[in-house]
Amino acid sequence: MSSKAFQILAMLGFVFLTGWAHARVPLETRADRGEDFVPAPAAVDAASLGFDALLADYYWLQAVQVAGSQQAVDERVARHLGRLVDVVTTLNPHVGHPYRFAAVWMTHSRAQVLEANRLLERAIAFHPDDWRNHFYLGFNHFYYLGNYPAAADALEAAMDLEGSPGYLPRLVARLKSQTGDIEVAEVFLRQMLAGTDDPQERVKYETGLDEIEIEHKARFLDRARAAYRALTGRDIERVEDLVTGPHRVIEQLPDPEPEAIPAPLRRGSVWQIEDDRIVSSYLGARYEVHYSHYGGQEGALFGEETNRPEASAPEDDVREHAEGEGA
Repeated sequence: MSSKAFQILAMLGFVFLTGWAHARVPLETRADRGEDFVPAPAAVDAASLGFDALLADYYWLQAVQVAGSQQAVDERVARHLGRLVDVVTTLNPHVGHPYRFAAVWMTHSRAQVLEANRLLERAIAFHPDDWRNHFYLGFNHFYYLGNYPAAADALEAAMDLEGSPGYLPRLVARLKSQTGDIEVAEVFLRQMLAGTDDPQERVKYETGLDEIEIEHKARFLDRARAAYRALTGRDIERVEDLVTGPHRVIEQLPDPEPEAIPAPLRRGSVWQIEDDRIVSSYLGARYEVHYSHYGGQEGALFGEETNRPEASAPEDDVREHAEGEGA
């Protein structure tokens, strides 16, 4: 057999083997198949045999693949991402972005937010000069857990770090005065929006800003309603009373939907009175700064001093976390 014929046969064999191998590559990811198992970080660290950075890259690629393969990161996927990033940052705590990557998604429950905070505190320990880790920690304390003092402490530590926004001192002052109103939430959300190019993250923050915009309009109507009462000695019967009749107090009602909503996506929302409050039918309720079902200034559900879930935390969350680490 000539050398040329041998080369042709070798090439055909290579093509065949490549096709055979590709045919056996599963189209579904491990996450798609429900394979959420992640070994305990300590176990991986002990078995790494000095290849810590290499294994950290392996698990980081898994995390990126899991997030990228989802149309929406639900609670199960977010928990999986948190475990993967815990392994990554245990093996190589000097990485930067993975800490904040996990924190962005781990917001579906109080236990997840606390776990995200634990990762962010590890990030701060290894990157004390990166203001972004302090900011993300402050955002979690404020926005999800309603703990203003902890949020102020986190941001205060970032104020003098290189690259930190100039408005942080004012934000800290607002938080220390316990006036974490929608203006503070808006500042946080705008900074988080500016810091990401991820489409899912951007939608999440833009939705929050839309809700704040409507709340600003609702508060404007509250003030108009108070003026109407002062003028007439009675309350309005419907929101339109503010702009009609001899006692109208404003020229027109504000748009009950976000200004940025394109015409094809508008819902025909209206202002209405529900439970004696003026609300937009677009949201169906007034905006609350915090996700109050697992946090909130009036009823913090955990001990910030320990930054661990209290005994009253939902058992499922705690159990699932323990299983992941102990597996």
